[in-house]
Amino acid sequence: MPVIAVVAGIALLVAVLVGAIAGMSTRDEECQPATATGPVSDIPRGYLALYRKAGAEHGLPWTILAAIGSAESDHGRSREPGVRSGENHAGAGGPMQFVSGTWAAFGVDGDRDGRKDRYSPADAIPGAARYLRHNGAPAKMRAALFAYNHSAAYVNDVLARARRYESAVRSTPGANTLQPAQASGCKPMVGAHAAPSGTVAKIIAFAMAQRGKRYVFGASGPDAWDCSGLVQGAYRAVGYAIPRTTFEQWPFGVQVPKGREQPGDLVFFNSGPGTSSSRPGHVGLVIGAGKMVAARCSTCRPNIGVESYRRGDWIGSTRPLLKLRPRR
Repeated sequence: MPVIAVVAGIALLVAVLVGAIAGMSTRDEECQPATATGPVSDIPRGYLALYRKAGAEHGLPWTILAAIGSAESDHGRSREPGVRSGENHAGAGGPMQFVSGTWAAFGVDGDRDGRKDRYSPADAIPGAARYLRHNGAPAKMRAALFAYNHSAAYVNDVLARARRYESAVRSTPGANTLQPAQASGCKPMVGAHAAPSGTVAKIIAFAMAQRGKRYVFGASGPDAWDCSGLVQGAYRAVGYAIPRTTFEQWPFGVQVPKGREQPGDLVFFNSGPGTSSSRPGHVGLVIGAGKMVAARCSTCRPNIGVESYRRGDWIGSTRPLLKLRPRR
């Protein structure tokens, strides 16, 4: 099958999976805010304006706030529990993922409507800025981010996202003058995750194109694969080199807290003889909506297929793209 057709099919598959699980409505699609152009094209314009405003008011780099918003909720687009209403498994809610106690102490009425609403980005984003300042930012940024989420992997992830935004803005003249979208009366918190595009879409497309082929332990294509060989082959297809075995792949990428994995990330499992929580024996490639594509076993049908990665032996996720550069 042509690669272009596979990429288009993958985009459709992920969109269908997300829509089916989240139950996206027509009204959500109508209210989805326009996205900025240029180096920050993944940020909805309404959010971009709020990040910049809160950063200026609280003396923080807006890129840090944007990186938190990206990691926590994909700038409000995530359909995971707790983003639009309710709370997730950790008791956090809203696009910047505040627990109720922290919000009670640091919440901000950013839009001055008389309410401090952690589900409103106009309140949540300046609330995040206020909380970071309370914990020592910008002078002690790592400590402030760790207080925000007690995970070294989370801190590294947010800082890496912020550096990418900073680098992109510096390399694009006029990027700091991007204008927010005109007010539409819609809160920029709805809609589904965008289907993966660019490099990630190509990685997923390659892996999905291997469905129907055989699982053979130690195989690395093109007619048969094992789990780590499939993942390595998918990254190799776009010019990236990652280690060959699951044992080597686990420490290679930047670890991502559960619930923040994205398409293109790797998910690891304590599965198989000689494996443990620090030495996973199985790996899959995230395609979105809690699903992965993986080469499973010689007796599985199909040998290579799509399945949920949210299962009891899932030990964690990594993001190799935070460390990789294309091979020359």
